[in-house]
Amino acid sequence: MKILVAEDDFFSRKLLNKILSSLGEADIAASGKEALAAVKAALDDHAHYRLICLDVMMPQMDGLTALQAIRHLESQAGLREENRAKIIMTTASSDRKKVLAAAKAGCDAYLIKPITKPRLLEELARLGIVAALADAG
Repeated sequence: MKILVAEDDFFSRKLLNKILSSLGEADIAASGKEALAAVKAALDDHAHYRLICLDVMMPQMDGLTALQAIRHLESQAGLREENRAKIIMTTASSDRKKVLAAAKAGCDAYLIKPITKPRLLEELARLGIVAALADAG
């Protein structure tokens, strides 16, 4: 599975990459701009991401802006809703306005940091990315 981890914090990137390694190799982006460029390149190569973990607070372009741009690129590429990337927003903030804005922009899940393996795997199961928690390990 093609995965993108967009996270400016080194330790959070490393943790997400480790948890997701059993599902596939993750590309890494340290900013919203890098994430958007990676998504555009993948779509241009007809090999779009199936899962994107996107931090809300990143330099150059925040995660909400990147989320909106990613959904726009997917629409332009002709991806149907069921084929677009599952996007999990990650953040240290539980600000209700940001959660609602992310949902409106098309995120599939919203996780509050610190991210734990059981919590992430639970969301992946809910999204249909892993068959069941027991199978995901």
